[in-house]
Amino acid sequence: MKTILWWVRRDLQLIDNETLFRAVQHADLVTPTFILDPNLIGSSYVGEKRLGFLYAGLQQLNADLQELGSQLILRKGHPLEVFEKLRSQTNFDVIYAKEDFSPFAQKRDSEVRDRFPIEFFRSPTFRHPLTVRKENGKPYTVYTPYSRAWKALPLPSEEDLLPKPQRIHTPQDLETLPIPPIPASLEKSCFVPGESEAQRRLKAFIEGDPPAIYGYRTRRDRMDLDGTSQLSPYLRYGMLSAKQAIVAAAEAMSKANRNEDHQAANTWLNELIWREFYLSILFNFPHVRKMSFRETLSKIQWEKNPTNFKAWCSGETGYPIVDAAMRQLAETGWMYNRARMIVASFLVKDLLIDWRWGERWFMQHLIDGNPAANNGGWQWSAGTGTDAAPYFRVFNPILQGQKFDSQGEYVVRWMPELSSVPIKYLLTPWEMPLDLQKSKAVVIGRDYPKPIVDHSFARERVLERFRLAKEKAEKEKGE
Repeated sequence: MKTILWWVRRDLQLIDNETLFRAVQHADLVTPTFILDPNLIGSSYVGEKRLGFLYAGLQQLNADLQELGSQLILRKGHPLEVFEKLRSQTNFDVIYAKEDFSPFAQKRDSEVRDRFPIEFFRSPTFRHPLTVRKENGKPYTVYTPYSRAWKALPLPSEEDLLPKPQRIHTPQDLETLPIPPIPASLEKSCFVPGESEAQRRLKAFIEGDPPAIYGYRTRRDRMDLDGTSQLSPYLRYGMLSAKQAIVAAAEAMSKANRNEDHQAANTWLNELIWREFYLSILFNFPHVRKMSFRETLSKIQWEKNPTNFKAWCSGETGYPIVDAAMRQLAETGWMYNRARMIVASFLVKDLLIDWRWGERWFMQHLIDGNPAANNGGWQWSAGTGTDAAPYFRVFNPILQGQKFDSQGEYVVRWMPELSSVPIKYLLTPWEMPLDLQKSKAVVIGRDYPKPIVDHSFARERVLERFRLAKEKAEKEKGE
């Protein structure tokens, strides 16, 4: 009788789960096992809301498994120690697991491979980082040619999605730990954990009259609208497979009757490809987790200003669009991608604070915090990454707010203390005459902070610092 241990990692799903599908196909007994690794759950990059989302997802996965005659075995400790004990208890033949690409995961999996028989299956991406390469075999470092090469390969179809198993036979006498309690802070999140919710959201985004995906291209940057799929937390933990999302995007493109609808669905597909691109970067260039990808911008003279950093973190910079986004993050564990770009640019370019400070803060608070995408996004905003925005591109927070929250609905939603401010001054409340400030009970410096930095000054300062860093690096390289 063959026994396979299914090492549950970033695949909290039963539908289109190749690891589980093959385990059920190849074994008489399958033991679904999740390990609470202290190195992960105790990391300084882990946040309460994301852990809560994971724990609630494990509860839902366990309930789904029980409907199939199985159960989730929860253990705590280093994987090597946990597997040693499980081998003595189940005499498993092999471990099946989903690939992962972070430096930590690569090291951990290498250690397990040296001690136990283990087979890895489809990664968190649809295309493995080794399959999308240049003609010379080297990895892409620019998104556009990467996406072209990615799209040149065959796309998956509905027939390629693997079905949920009908039955899973699991040893019933194995001890298991209780799933840790869900923190109360998760209640303020707009995300219900679990595969069934992921499927519901995908269906709502793709179907309808008209399908929401057909408005994605024009609505995705609007912070006052729900114009995105909001599936990122589910992709992050494998409650939804990348393949199924890609199939949905491709089908929406094929069913589009208008060119603008086709383009909208293609825009969402491009966002899914960005996710794969950043995972490829992390896989091929693991040093990006700790330093700038661009060597010429690795020695920027940053401002080590904890006071300004604290103001940014708490949403008290004096710039309403920045503060609204940071307060949304603090309360819900999520924010729009446009908001992420705005606050990242403000921290790095206006406050001249090291992007790694912001990267860590995001990982500590985002429910969908993904090391690859988060790092890629921060280095893009900082201008230090692979396919980054030019370092001389500095977002103007006022203009960003005018363009993507023109009526101030987003700002007022998260900044109720500014609800009485006339729309003319909502994004620049410091420009209100003092008598108007008093009549609206929004006195700058008392009821709402003064801007902690002048944007025009900050723009000139950051351009000079980046220019000097680049010149210094080029000079040292020449020597």
